[in-house]
Amino acid sequence: MAVSNNITAIVNFVAFLCSIPIIGAGIWLASKPDNECVHLFRWPVVLLGILMLMVSLAGFVGAYWNRERLLAFYLFCMGILIALLLILLVFAFVVTRPDGSYSVPGREYKEYQLAGFSSWLRDHVTNSDNWPKIRTCLSQSNVCSKLSHDYLNPDQFYMSHISPLQSGCCKPPTVCGYGYVNPTVWTNPTNPTADPDCYTWNNDQSELCYSCNACKAGLLGNLRKEWRRANVILIITVVAFIWVYLIGCSAFKNAQTEDLFRRYKEGWA
Repeated sequence: MAVSNNITAIVNFVAFLCSIPIIGAGIWLASKPDNECVHLFRWPVVLLGILMLMVSLAGFVGAYWNRERLLAFYLFCMGILIALLLILLVFAFVVTRPDGSYSVPGREYKEYQLAGFSSWLRDHVTNSDNWPKIRTCLSQSNVCSKLSHDYLNPDQFYMSHISPLQSGCCKPPTVCGYGYVNPTVWTNPTNPTADPDCYTWNNDQSELCYSCNACKAGLLGNLRKEWRRANVILIITVVAFIWVYLIGCSAFKNAQTEDLFRRYKEGWA
């Protein structure tokens, strides 16, 4: 029984360590400008990581000090948390699968259209209730202002790999034919009827294209890109958690069997 409990304590310590990358991925997501403005996506990964860390610690304590009820509670809670993490992973993969990006001739960066993203993302992020708040938050961030410091001439800017959010919110759509002054100041469109966003663009640094559909699409493109990166870390850690959980269940079962066998022997003694 002591051997089984030691094994359980070790695997729970491994689970404790595995929860750290989840928390780290969640903090990384939460620190991004788009996630700071879209509160719906900001903290779920961090909360799941913290819960897994606490449950793993409870499992370690239960195994090390042979607390059977605490171990049973750990296995029950960890099973639920792994299921929640799997649901979050599948959900994030499904809603971020469509890619609304398209290439623009003569540009290294891509531009984005709303129709190319999942309807769930469009409905929950860019609806009339949420977007005004998100728009205000984005306009107060440094997402666009730092572009003027990074790119000094049009050729350098056109060959840059700016983020989807910057592509959609900080400049007018290329099809409008605006002339480059700097990354956030554009003049004299040659084709102003090509897209409704052409009329929405404003050189006022608090306006820019924050009210454009292109900005909404750029925000969704940013969310998609960041969640896809985070999913790689989450997939690796959830596989490790499942492995640890199965070992923990097996060790707990063996400990129960050894305990019953010991009591049976003591009853016959």
